[in-house]
Amino acid sequence: MMPRAIDLPTVARVRQRTAFPALDDAPGAVAEAIRTSHITARIPKGGRVALTVGSRGIVGIDRITRAAVAALKGLGFAPFVVAAMGSHGKGTAEGQRALLAELGVTEEAIGCPIRSEMETVVLGTNAFGLPIHFDRNAFDADGIVLLNRIKPHTSFTGRYESGLLKMLTIGLGKQEGAAQVHKLGLPGLRALLPEVGAFLLRKTPVALGIALLENAEERTAKVEAVEPEELLEVEPRLLDEARQMMGRLPFDQIDVLIVGELGKNYSGTGMDPNVIGRQRVETMPDLPRPVITRLAVLDLSPETRGNATGIGLADLTTDRLVRHIDPEPMRVNCFTSNFLTRARVPLALPTDREVIGMCVQTCWRLEPSQVRMVVIPNTLELETMYVSRPLADEVDAGETLSLASDFAPLPIGPDGTLDQRALFPGSVQGRRPLPGENRRS
Repeated sequence: MMPRAIDLPTVARVRQRTAFPALDDAPGAVAEAIRTSHITARIPKGGRVALTVGSRGIVGIDRITRAAVAALKGLGFAPFVVAAMGSHGKGTAEGQRALLAELGVTEEAIGCPIRSEMETVVLGTNAFGLPIHFDRNAFDADGIVLLNRIKPHTSFTGRYESGLLKMLTIGLGKQEGAAQVHKLGLPGLRALLPEVGAFLLRKTPVALGIALLENAEERTAKVEAVEPEELLEVEPRLLDEARQMMGRLPFDQIDVLIVGELGKNYSGTGMDPNVIGRQRVETMPDLPRPVITRLAVLDLSPETRGNATGIGLADLTTDRLVRHIDPEPMRVNCFTSNFLTRARVPLALPTDREVIGMCVQTCWRLEPSQVRMVVIPNTLELETMYVSRPLADEVDAGETLSLASDFAPLPIGPDGTLDQRALFPGSVQGRRPLPGENRRS
């Protein structure tokens, strides 16, 4: 056990500025994209339209979905939402409907039915001889509108990563389809996304794609209507744009990174490997930057419903987080993706103070005063972070960085818990109501 007398580095608040585009009215932009597309030439008036919604934490997804539904109704269609999230929600209809409800996507809120059944149809086989599954509700519709965010994937790089094609092949593949696409690991995933995606674009009634891009400040930066015949050509360009706008840690080498919360609402992998530089996928190397000696995560977000996928990216955690893990959704998620390393639970200690102290003690520095430490609320919200003194020169030299406070001890209470709300009042943690509060986020 760590000596309790160890000193922790003092930290100062740092602001990271970005200059990326942002839309003032993302729902309006989505509605306009639908109205000005060629969808009316592809679906008969009165036709049933399946609108895909996934489980990712897309900003304003409830308002965006409601606007898309209203636009489709305005064109004379009969829309319904399909839960397009592969194996998430424990791979059950009830679990997937519950995940949508947590995002604010309910039938009452969006104004149309939601179908989350897991039944699929098999439309053919892929080049490896595996069956191609597809959501029956979407297949039986007169048209499908793929609504999804395009962003770098958390497990691999390629021409197509997270986006419309992935939602088509994996999200609408439901549990069985997601498992088949992931069956051969990353080499198979890279090959199967474009192959199966092209097949499904020919064999299913995809009528339109609505691509959402978000910037580093978690705001919708762009909405683009993508016609199905253009999808394979357009999505790589949008992926490049999204990659340029994603949030990053501004340091190449960090001795200790403390992450406040892990959760599927922040990244499909709980903590985004594109941010922390750790892939932890069998046979795959880590990313070139940042290089982090010791990484700890303190809490599991309530929004992730016990799914701690990505906990294996950390070196240390708290007993508190481990107690909150629900192993069932994590097993379903990891057995479907075939990425098992990310589910390994690291060493756990009773309090935040002990976890941070052990990170400092084991990060290969002689003295705490030498430790290059960074504290962030999660891997999605990176506008505000805290750094220790050895990083001050890099902050001063950074064009997008500025010190916003003096150096001071971390706000750790008598029980050893880090006060994340005090550090990050504008984050998800800071906005979340306390027990007994009725505060709107």
